[in-house]
Amino acid sequence: MSLYSVEYVYAPETDEARAEHRAAHRELLGSLSDPEHVKLVASGPYTDGSGALLVFAASGEDAVNEVIRRDPFVSEGLVANAKVTEWDPVTGELSGYAS
Repeated sequence: MSLYSVEYVYAPETDEARAEHRAAHRELLGSLSDPEHVKLVASGPYTDGSGALLVFAASGEDAVNEVIRRDPFVSEGLVANAKVTEWDPVTGELSGYAS
């Protein structure tokens, strides 16, 4: 398993729509607990409202992209950009995921 950071940049003028779809978004994220495929490690919005950071432990980038495609925030067009990057934490609490 590798760690992947996903940075969401929210589309402009989507505050109301994100509020409408937030429960389904969180339900999807909360269901990701399969340590062999995709597990959500952490997620949350930026305090300035511009987007969010999600961290996944996953078998590969394709597995992360599949989750992102299913996220209501993405499928409803509320995310202008989603950047997926494999991450190798070498210190700190998440360093156990280092390759």
